[in-house]
Amino acid sequence: MKALETAPTFDLTDERVAVCGDWHGNVGWVRTAVRAIRRLAPDVKTVLQAGDWWLDLAKSDQIMRAFGIERVLTTCGNHEPWPEITAVQNAHPGEAVRVSRSTWILPRPFRFTVAGRPFLSFGGATSVDRYWRPATQWHAAETITDEQVRLAQIGGPADVMITHETPAGTPVAAVRRVLQSNPMGFPRESLIESAASRERLAQVWDSVRPDVLLNGHMHAPGAGQTPDGRRIISLGCDGQEGSIAILNVADLSAEVPSLREIRG
Repeated sequence: MKALETAPTFDLTDERVAVCGDWHGNVGWVRTAVRAIRRLAPDVKTVLQAGDWWLDLAKSDQIMRAFGIERVLTTCGNHEPWPEITAVQNAHPGEAVRVSRSTWILPRPFRFTVAGRPFLSFGGATSVDRYWRPATQWHAAETITDEQVRLAQIGGPADVMITHETPAGTPVAAVRRVLQSNPMGFPRESLIESAASRERLAQVWDSVRPDVLLNGHMHAPGAGQTPDGRRIISLGCDGQEGSIAILNVADLSAEVPSLREIRG
């Protein structure tokens, strides 16, 4: 992975953007998803990807070029090629790094604007399957730190947050059910670390107070709203319902095509 270009921020003019949940390096799914974006929202040129990206760059570029996507802004998750990512990020701290024709890797935190609206990308999450993996398949860079929380908070409000982790206190019922039931039987140590990660993200969420937050990670598609009016859209992963949201930047409404619509 090489840094081809860097940017301290973006000032995009797009009226609509696509926000996609976890891709898990699934090239076939990405082709299906981007083809659907082209068909359902042909004006969309920017994809905001909410982590667990890990794509083959050459194949990704081929897909994006074929369906008219100019840029993929990646908010990194937990399952990423972190040694490669941290190498380019450490060489260009605080800046977005373009690593292929269309793919940009965003630091944590990263602020930019779309049609004049402030956006905040804040990636990272704790791997609940960490203790089931060899040590070489886990990297400390996935973890949200207190310093990253502080840096995000001092940046002030944003209208939109793109995250991988879900914040503590999410109003999304599907996510709350997963957290309460632990259907995969993850160990206690993992659950404690995951809860701490969600609490750190919630500190940013409560400070920045976006109108809408879109997250991946949980593989629990759904939406909810807090009593004070803040919305969260939890995106599905590759192959799931609710894995794409077409966000209208003017009024922050979101269209979430069904899996049937995505598959065409």
